[in-house]
Amino acid sequence: MSRAPYAAEPAASRGREFTHQHEGSRGPRSAFQRDRDRIIHSIAFRRLAGKTQVFIAPDGDHFRVRLTHSLEVAQIGRVIARALGLDEDLTEALCLAHDIGHPPFGHCGEKALDAALAAQGGYAHNEHTLRVVMRLDSPYIAHPGLNLSWEVLEGLAKHNGPVQAPGWALTELDAAYPLDLSEHASLEAQVAALADDIAYDNHDIDDGLRSGFLDLDELLELDFVAANFRAIERRFPGQPREALQRELVRDQIGLMVNDVLETTRTNVAGVASVQEVRSAGRQLAAFSPAMAAYERELKAFLYRRLYYHEEQLVTAERAQHVVAKLFAAYHREPALLPEGWLQALPEEEPQRSRHISDFIAGMTDRYAIERYRQIYGETPDGLSNV
Repeated sequence: MSRAPYAAEPAASRGREFTHQHEGSRGPRSAFQRDRDRIIHSIAFRRLAGKTQVFIAPDGDHFRVRLTHSLEVAQIGRVIARALGLDEDLTEALCLAHDIGHPPFGHCGEKALDAALAAQGGYAHNEHTLRVVMRLDSPYIAHPGLNLSWEVLEGLAKHNGPVQAPGWALTELDAAYPLDLSEHASLEAQVAALADDIAYDNHDIDDGLRSGFLDLDELLELDFVAANFRAIERRFPGQPREALQRELVRDQIGLMVNDVLETTRTNVAGVASVQEVRSAGRQLAAFSPAMAAYERELKAFLYRRLYYHEEQLVTAERAQHVVAKLFAAYHREPALLPEGWLQALPEEEPQRSRHISDFIAGMTDRYAIERYRQIYGETPDGLSNV
């Protein structure tokens, strides 16, 4: 597929926050290929293997975690990017990095850190993603962070669209390296956000059915799902329901991807540059109105029946308790921090509390549970319900 005129061009990148003197010394890669590789090789990316997706600290080997989710998002994103003639490497980099800012226990941990930092500006995982890749994950001698290209940082900052009211973390980073927060992001970034929605909408169904938290008959109350499932039954008569469920997930991903491609191609007709994408005043990569309505209905179903399931809420409360107690312990007795983190601990607020939050946010589920055990002398119970 040839490159579309509205695709991001690595040779025309706005550059990096810190200038490299030996950019070509590690092989013939484009700027966006380097970004993708830096993300894959980062400590923060590896930690996603131990962080919650839907189910906290799952005992089963087949449930998704943040790492496997990110890989699935990247696969979907590359397919869409290739079909639209976009830069696949930029799209993949954004897909792989979009959840790096999640703390242990996912959104449960995020709520606990946000509450702990209420007086210091709060905590938001999207903004923390930028904080990680720009400041905290620092494998290089010459500068902090991964020093990713402007286009990757812009796409991560605008994962949910233009940012009109950035929090403290994004405000600080944008002041150091402006990311044009009020404009729309590149089509590659818009595609990455849609790939995220497509992946977790359907793979959370898969994990929910596998766990028993979701019931297929209840899912079939959604007209769109029911129509797809009946078509699959006609294609594969007599097959067990479990096999049909897996086929349903695959088919729905395909239908949503095809809808994005058709809608986006219509929206970009006549668009001649990436700057026209940014100044369009709306998201050009999108679902059709009908698919968007279905996707909202599906999300609402997942919140009612899966994310807010009674057992999930009980487990989430326990996970929030672990994170809150860790923050309280480190704030009360900073000597509990590892030596490097203790040596770098600021004296003044709000930097002091934010530094402690940075340390906790980097933990995997397992490490958070182990640190809790070391500090409080007991292992928290009930942190896995599958």
